Amino acid sequence: MSHEATHPSHGVLRQGPVEWALLLSLVVLWGSSFLLVRVSLDAFTPVAVTAGRLLIGAGVLVLVLLVMGRRPPWTLRAWWFFLVMALVGNALPFFLIAWGQRDIPSGLTGILMAVMPLITLLLAHFLVAGERLTPRRLAGFALGFLGVLVLTGPEARAALVGREASFIAQLAVLGAAVCYGVAAIIARRGPVLQPVVTAGAVLSIAGIVVGGFLLAAGLREGESAAAHSHIGLAPAISLLALGALSTALATVVYFSLVARAGPTFLSLINYLIPVWAVVLGALALGERLPTRAFAALGLILAGVVLARWQFRARRVPA
Repeated sequence: MSHEATHPSHGVLRQGPVEWALLLSLVVLWGSSFLLVRVSLDAFTPVAVTAGRLLIGAGVLVLVLLVMGRRPPWTLRAWWFFLVMALVGNALPFFLIAWGQRDIPSGLTGILMAVMPLITLLLAHFLVAGERLTPRRLAGFALGFLGVLVLTGPEARAALVGREASFIAQLAVLGAAVCYGVAAIIARRGPVLQPVVTAGAVLSIAGIVVGGFLLAAGLREGESAAAHSHIGLAPAISLLALGALSTALATVVYFSLVARAGPTFLSLINYLIPVWAVVLGALALGERLPTRAFAALGLILAGVVLARWQFRARRVPA
């Protein structure tokens, strides 16, 4: 969930079978990324997982751009925007998620990422004109924050006496959600460009940055060969799928869905992705989450529903 719709199509919005198919496809692609990251970490470091998904995703989108005959504009404003979005909306959150998932289940990661719409709501109050925190929105944010406290509370108390590493991992994933929220605000101020062009340029820059960091770290620490000398088939396939499907293809589906159905319809993924991540983690990895995780999920999603209900009500035509 790294970007927000900034310039949706001005045509007639549709919400028929095709749009629902695209929505469910996006839920599967993005919701599966947490499982794919978890499996990839069996053979790769968090930095390698981040670089791999970005470089593979960028390669796929560059091919799409070549087929479409499109290229990014060569203006300073556009490339500054690409750089900021690459760092804040891709490189940093992708790394934080991979780093955090070393210690927490994939399903729990999906639940933590569900707070992203609430973070965007809070940031928009200070940074976007006309996006004020109404009492209903504030209540929704408070309800979602309560869900986070329910989820992280026991680990937070244990971390104070140095007995719980997973709390730091959960904070890392929450940090990724904050990055996505900041990126959503930045994206609103970005130049009006063809969506696949923006995605291709952003992923390419992010891949180059993280790939360069990985190369430097490997050369400095001597890890590049030793750490990856025994790569299993499952982690390799997972990383390939993470880059080609959950990063590149998901981006194309995302922008297509925004153009066809609009951002309000797209917001349904915020309710479906955490559920899919939990179910997939349980079926594929045998993950068993504590009862409080499901209570927290209910509180977070209720907060999102409460906050967004007012958002939609303000836009009903008179």
